[in-house]
Amino acid sequence: MVDAVEMGRRIYNNLKKAIQYIISIHIPIILTVFIPLALGWIYPNIFSPVHIIFLELIMGPTCSIIYENEPAEANILKQKPRPATQSFFNVKELSLSITQGIGISVGTLGIYRFAVSSGFSEDLTRSMVFSCLIAANIFLTLVNRSFFYSAVTTLSYKNKLIPIIIGITTILSAAMLFWEPLRVFFEFGQISIKQLSLCIVTGFLSVIWIEAYKLYKRRSKLLRSKLTKH
Repeated sequence: MVDAVEMGRRIYNNLKKAIQYIISIHIPIILTVFIPLALGWIYPNIFSPVHIIFLELIMGPTCSIIYENEPAEANILKQKPRPATQSFFNVKELSLSITQGIGISVGTLGIYRFAVSSGFSEDLTRSMVFSCLIAANIFLTLVNRSFFYSAVTTLSYKNKLIPIIIGITTILSAAMLFWEPLRVFFEFGQISIKQLSLCIVTGFLSVIWIEAYKLYKRRSKLLRSKLTKH
């Protein structure tokens, strides 16, 4: 019975993680396409349908394969039973996913404005925005493995598919940016290591703030536990 409850909760939690990931990563894609076009920025068509298709091909395996195979978290049996009347997502969870998406959007659009202000070409700007979004996607995949424990803790969780999926994503993205036939096909400019590093750091910062929120949750729970004992 205990194993059945644990399995049910694991499936339920993993499904929520997958959907929250999908919500978070689609917001920057939508805003990165919409805002330059709506506001009449210099490069309004930063992403074409072929870029969106590639991004969807990355996100599909992430949510359906990685999160599906996530192990149960250590505190899963300590959670209170979920009321039958409770909705799948509460306002707090949905707001968190939207905030994550907006955070990534700020990062990608910030890279966009930096590239434009630096006088970079449309192709190079596209390379940088794309790189930032891919980096943010990879970091989002890792930090959203738990909304309670830190990403450092979840690195010890056994999920053999994570390095495979992230490795494939990294290799394909690198090929698109640096292998000339693919780079020309996707209309990417020649990005330097310095520029790429800036995009990766920006993608990291646009996601990693969630760790502060998770730290706050853990400390709050510990404090409540101490107060209850006393």
